[in-house]
Amino acid sequence: MEQTKKQVIIIGAGPAGLTAAYCLLKETDYIPVILEAEEFVGGISRTVVHNGNRMDIGGHRFFTKNEEVKALWREMMPTQGSPSWDDALLGEEKPLEEGGPDPEKEDRVMLVRRRVSRIYYLKKFFDYPVSLKWETFRNMGFFRTVKAGFGYLWSAIFKKKEDSLRNFYINRFGKPLYEMFFEDYTEKVWGRDPKDISADWGAQRVKGLSLWKTVMNVLAKPFRKKSGKVETSLIEQYFYPKKGPGQLYETMEAEVVRLGGKIIKGAKVVKVNVDGNDVKSVVAIRGGNEEEYTGEQFFSTMPIKDLISGMGDVAPAEVQRVAMGLPYRDFMTVGLLVNKLGLENKTKFKTVGNIVPDCWIYIQEREVKLGRLQIFNNWSPYMLKDPEHTVWVGLEYFCNEGDEQWQMSDEDFIEFAKDELCRIGIVEREDVLDAVRVRVKKAYPAYFDTYDEFDKVKDYLSDIKNLWCIGRNGQHKYNNMDHSMLSAIEAVRTLARGETDKTYVWNVNTEKEYHEEKKEA
Repeated sequence: MEQTKKQVIIIGAGPAGLTAAYCLLKETDYIPVILEAEEFVGGISRTVVHNGNRMDIGGHRFFTKNEEVKALWREMMPTQGSPSWDDALLGEEKPLEEGGPDPEKEDRVMLVRRRVSRIYYLKKFFDYPVSLKWETFRNMGFFRTVKAGFGYLWSAIFKKKEDSLRNFYINRFGKPLYEMFFEDYTEKVWGRDPKDISADWGAQRVKGLSLWKTVMNVLAKPFRKKSGKVETSLIEQYFYPKKGPGQLYETMEAEVVRLGGKIIKGAKVVKVNVDGNDVKSVVAIRGGNEEEYTGEQFFSTMPIKDLISGMGDVAPAEVQRVAMGLPYRDFMTVGLLVNKLGLENKTKFKTVGNIVPDCWIYIQEREVKLGRLQIFNNWSPYMLKDPEHTVWVGLEYFCNEGDEQWQMSDEDFIEFAKDELCRIGIVEREDVLDAVRVRVKKAYPAYFDTYDEFDKVKDYLSDIKNLWCIGRNGQHKYNNMDHSMLSAIEAVRTLARGETDKTYVWNVNTEKEYHEEKKEA
């Protein structure tokens, strides 16, 4: 008799959950059943469509040092073999894959895009990361430049104890540059003074980034051999699905179903039944009814606070206390369709309509709450219904669920966002053609409050033999997509070996170098 394949329950159809399901189907005899609370897949990496224009929630560049993740992306969406619409129009050359799909004829295609990200401060542009060139010093002004130079020298000699994100930045850039380019933006993102945030966030997100590295990169660049590979932390290109990140996860969803997996949408997990060191089942609310799902193994990408809460009083009181105190930052994007931007393109890069070439712009102006601005035209021309005559931007706001901004009606908040963008000279109100607001709960796991006691929760969850915590919220770790997917790959690999030690799964993106560095082979 043929052996019955075993069932695995996966909570969440984001990057980690879908990757786990796909790898289980390809590499094991387990059959995954994904329970997704929303009616879409991809989580925060989804693509939202509004009146024919597509929005990337949070901005997702597809870049990784991990070859397995890169291979998985290519398996889902092959790299373009012909120029995209805008590159053909502008005569731009990009590295093309021989025999790859033509984005003008096919949808399942990964584009190669140019990365430009800058800081908007004093109503002027600064490179991100901050670069050492005349334009930077001119925009800063003589006094700020001198102050920044002496501040950096002081920080290079007198190092602060790295017990906060504030000290992490000051040690790498000096106090004046920290106050100019990091303090206000970080407070916008997290709603906390950087002195109250763990340095772990900096170690994960900007590890390896420093003014000294910037100086050395400038000095070494003329002598560096052109190998055709990415060689520095200043990545110039990245991959991007033709119709936004959600397209890749929708493709992966179809593959999971084709291979025999099951994805149940609108199923919000509210109970996790644990007996000793094993999960026995989970209960989800679907269509107003409770449904129980059993399995041999369980993968969780749901916020750890919700996971522990779903276990009731099974978890020790101390674990519950720490888990309930874990903070999250919520997120809102306002999409604005405009005739034009009020920003002049003074760069060397050609763009359709001569708009600024930035993928996103970090807004450092203190008089607005706006944190970051995306320009979807530059991510992919196929994100727009009419990329030749309109500009589609995303205004990103970081907030807490239930706060004043969150509670505002869509109409009122959109008007508020328009006012802010007009105030800093980026658009004129009469140029706005269309608008929409999207809210995302628990978008960013935060590194303060009870986070410094997180190991108590991690150790407890690791001891539950058939429970695998993966992904950004599943590990309460500010992972990028590639690290979220890699945590799933590691979990499936460990399970396939018959092991229950979760060390490798939890260690993804802890001891590795900053995700945007790539050393020469």
